Amino acid sequence: MSNLDNTCINTIRILAAESVEKAASGHPGLPLGAAPAAYTLWAKHLNHNPKDPSWPNRDRFILSAGHGSAMLYTLLHLFGYNVSMDDLKNFRQFGSKTPGHPEYGHTPGVEITTGPLGQGIANAVGMAMAERFQASRFNRDSLNIVDHYTYALCGDGCMMEGVASEAASLAGALKLGRLILLYDWNNITIEGSTDIAFTEDVGQRFTAYGWQVLNVDNGNSVEDISDALIKAKAETDAPSLIIVNTQIGYGSPKVGSASAHGEPLGKENLIKTKEFYGIKEDDFTVPAEVSSHMEELIAKGAEAEENWNKLFEEYSAQYPDLAKEWKAELNSDYTELLKDENFWACDNTPVATRAASGKVINYLSSKIPNFIGGSADLAPSNKTNMKDMGDFSAQDYSGRNLHFGVREHGMAAIANAMTVYGGLKVFCSTFFVFTDYMKGAMRLSALMKLPVTYVMTHDSIGVGEDGPTHEPVEQLAAIRSIPNFIDFRPADANETAAGWYTAITNTSSPTCLVLSRQNLPVLDIDGKSALKGGYILLDAKNNVPQIILIATGSEVHITLEAGKTLQAEGIDARVVSLPSWAIFERQPEEYKESVLPSAVENRVAVEAASSFGWHKYVGLKGKIISIDSFGASAPADKLFKHFGFTAENIMAKCRELLGK
Repeated sequence: MSNLDNTCINTIRILAAESVEKAASGHPGLPLGAAPAAYTLWAKHLNHNPKDPSWPNRDRFILSAGHGSAMLYTLLHLFGYNVSMDDLKNFRQFGSKTPGHPEYGHTPGVEITTGPLGQGIANAVGMAMAERFQASRFNRDSLNIVDHYTYALCGDGCMMEGVASEAASLAGALKLGRLILLYDWNNITIEGSTDIAFTEDVGQRFTAYGWQVLNVDNGNSVEDISDALIKAKAETDAPSLIIVNTQIGYGSPKVGSASAHGEPLGKENLIKTKEFYGIKEDDFTVPAEVSSHMEELIAKGAEAEENWNKLFEEYSAQYPDLAKEWKAELNSDYTELLKDENFWACDNTPVATRAASGKVINYLSSKIPNFIGGSADLAPSNKTNMKDMGDFSAQDYSGRNLHFGVREHGMAAIANAMTVYGGLKVFCSTFFVFTDYMKGAMRLSALMKLPVTYVMTHDSIGVGEDGPTHEPVEQLAAIRSIPNFIDFRPADANETAAGWYTAITNTSSPTCLVLSRQNLPVLDIDGKSALKGGYILLDAKNNVPQIILIATGSEVHITLEAGKTLQAEGIDARVVSLPSWAIFERQPEEYKESVLPSAVENRVAVEAASSFGWHKYVGLKGKIISIDSFGASAPADKLFKHFGFTAENIMAKCRELLGK
């Protein structure tokens, strides 16, 4: 290792430790131990331009061990991203660019929000999949405009998480040769030595997954780490795991201890650590030789993008249509679908909304070449297969049908990453009840403002014979509780089209389409009515009805039947379809008041799910026909009758509320 490399590495270590110390909060252990690996990657292998963090052909770097964010922010600062020394000094403070864990869209140069451990490994798999898909579509001859690697740095905790195992297994099956994972192997977690709960041979596990496994015994050796990276990049038929043997808190009095993981070193220990590294400068100081070296590396990054721009000019000259398509997909606008009557067209044949969704998916796949997605081994049930679009596989990366296997959590994290990658419209799918397995990644979709589409079928006790293990009850309430997350439970094929339009045109929120297993009648409506999240399906004769009935999904039809019968009996009832709470809440107050006038306190809500949250719409005086227990195994029609989802029961509740 050269003296300059050593000085750069120690600068990273100490700046990160000082950031943690000043914040009196954070994780100094990883930066002190993993800085040599991170520096070697960033300085000698990572192809990136700090002056243009969105350069499409940059290598991606993901910090799966997000608690080590102080190291990432230090790297971003030193390498010339828009992260200042003051930002490092404001680590973990309110409103700073340097929050406790890296956040996509908040800090320049952060590729994705990893948050919970293991997510970043799955994210890296997703980005590597996106790279292969785009390379197969756009690269021609020697003009490879998609030509980069995906790197991630993880720790022991990441390796314990199931989401990491799910994604790593899939990556091996897909032979993602441009995916490289650096494993900061220090055998320490918060509770102490990993031996108390984690004794497996990770290398053998990844070998079994189909990965190339490389070992670096000396985690402080730039040469050994660089050699391993060279070997990893040379392997084109398998992803690579580089196990880097490190010491947590290296150079500090806390070296090798659990306390080095998530506690500041302490003032005296920080002084001793700086003495260990021979650093005499004041806090938050970058030596002149480090700054000069970084300027050289930054210039190389700018040159790399400049060379790519020249390549793209040549590519554009030879393949103008492809170049135009590439640019268009990076800035797609799908609002024209609103004018496409074929998109909205549906016949009057009763159809399950999952099947109606399947028709829309195939229509979209014929119109949107960057529309890609799939299911966690349930495509025939979810109706997500895109006909004649091929299967994404190690043999054909151009296929648009993704097969995730039975890996729901990994699927959602991969979908997040493919969306972040840019230029793709991504969906993923499974049964609605399995959102329980996906919640961590779905929450991050909303946090990152990613327009991932979740196609969740088998939405209620309509699942029937599979029983309560597969019948979602509380999942709708859980989805609706996530900030910046769009729920959409359509009542028929028309509303399903509206749900898909919402999902495709949205640019800053994920959308969860909650779809039925059973066939549903087609309402006599224009599907565009549902774009506001809620609308009047059957109006009362007077502007102020006696009672308002509100329903979603499959329950809209029996509620409509009940409303019509009540009107025939002389009760002035209004029926409202409310497929999306989130969208309805975004409407102007005047519109919401016109649909649900506050003067009408007599309200009945009908939904085959938990009642949690419905009092927002029915008030304390209203009634809710719902399920606040688990379902049962029986034919769907018997279950709906048993749990009170009949027009007769709805009318009885209305009469009871009206005192009739």
